[in-house]
Amino acid sequence: MKKPQTATVADIFARALVACAPQPGSTLAIALSGGLDSSALLHLAHAWAQEHGMALVALHVHHGLSPNADAWLAHCEQACAALGVPFEARRVTLETNPKTGTEEAARKRRYAALGAMCAERGARLLLTAHHQDDQAETVLLQLLRGSGTAGLSGMDGANSAPELLGNAELVMARPLLPVSRQQLEAYVASHAIAHIHDESNDDARFARNALRHKVMPVLAQAFPGFQERFARSAQHAQSAQRLLTELAQQDLADSLDGDCLDLAKLRALSLDRNYNLLRHWFHVRGLRMPSTAWLVEMVAQLLEARADAQLLVTHPECHVRRYRDRLHLTPKLGDLAGMRDKSDIDIPGLEKPGQTFRWQGEASLAFPAYGGVLHFDAVEEGGAGIDAEWLQSQTLTIDFRQGGERLKLAHNRPTRSLKAHYQAFDVPAWERERLPLVCAAQQLLFAAGIGHDCHCLGLPERPRVSLRWTA
Repeated sequence: MKKPQTATVADIFARALVACAPQPGSTLAIALSGGLDSSALLHLAHAWAQEHGMALVALHVHHGLSPNADAWLAHCEQACAALGVPFEARRVTLETNPKTGTEEAARKRRYAALGAMCAERGARLLLTAHHQDDQAETVLLQLLRGSGTAGLSGMDGANSAPELLGNAELVMARPLLPVSRQQLEAYVASHAIAHIHDESNDDARFARNALRHKVMPVLAQAFPGFQERFARSAQHAQSAQRLLTELAQQDLADSLDGDCLDLAKLRALSLDRNYNLLRHWFHVRGLRMPSTAWLVEMVAQLLEARADAQLLVTHPECHVRRYRDRLHLTPKLGDLAGMRDKSDIDIPGLEKPGQTFRWQGEASLAFPAYGGVLHFDAVEEGGAGIDAEWLQSQTLTIDFRQGGERLKLAHNRPTRSLKAHYQAFDVPAWERERLPLVCAAQQLLFAAGIGHDCHCLGLPERPRVSLRWTA
């Protein structure tokens, strides 16, 4: 019985492209650095595009980090010209962050530039030259970082990454992911493909380079072919992660109450399902994934704090709050009271300054110092509102509550404190601090989040307006 023939690099590449199903007549883009991997990709993509009658464009990003960067750009341009492949390069300037480093900054700017060039060229599929050894490095790096299944899944054969590429219509594919570095070296040698060498890849101060030059050779000697087994483990992790995501989607749908989570539903789940659900919730809300230690501490506080506790947990990008057994994610907002106190307007009789204004019939007025917009909606016949002519004759004041204010919503209802109204309307405590009041001659007309005082409502036969506040 004959052994099955080993698939060639070109066969593997072709199968990956068929799986991506590029539309006939569409433009195919490749990321070209000029190194061995991307030079092999250029050669393979050129042959495939010619065979299938597709347009191909090569895209190069010039970071300016190496003194050889100009020479690399020129090499890529010449290699594309020799094949008749359209070439485009973009220079980027890095803004390094001490917390993330140069490597991460360069990666983000590179992919953003590639996404922008693809959008300009109308390319919906971008090919990169990541291969099996890159996948092994990624899995090993994530292991060293203590990552879960999402990190150990490594790189997908194809995925969209709008937050990275800035292009929601673009799919990024890695057709060489099943191919080893050794196979690519043999392919490049057999086709006499010229390529450059990026000296930064030799700098062991970068984590990935340290693995590549110091750790992976030892692994290869002790465990030959480990890259393929790492890739298989990544596929298992991808499968496990898909199941975890499906479970999280179900749990989130069962636990959502509007924009918040019902903590009673979370208490009915195991801790592992809680962690899985909350990670998914953060992902859905577009927030940075919390660390395991932070998540464990947050869940402990949520489930163990007394029932009436006004819990606040700070995440780098938001606040996590508990109110009436509901979990809320709220933005981190500036100190509006501090901005308001800088006002040079002084209202006699008020302990703190508010902002006076006149309404001249506008549909809305913005009050940046109070964080929102006051709307003046015309009231239809039968509705309740303030006499428009009277309101225009008044000097109005907007301010945050000082304490002790009271409001009567209807003639057949009692006058109650704002605190009592907020509780009745289920307004969380942190929102109350940012809901302003509107007064005329120190008479409370309107409290955002509650409504109008019934004493200021106008006669039905006259034009009336209803006040409305939006943050």
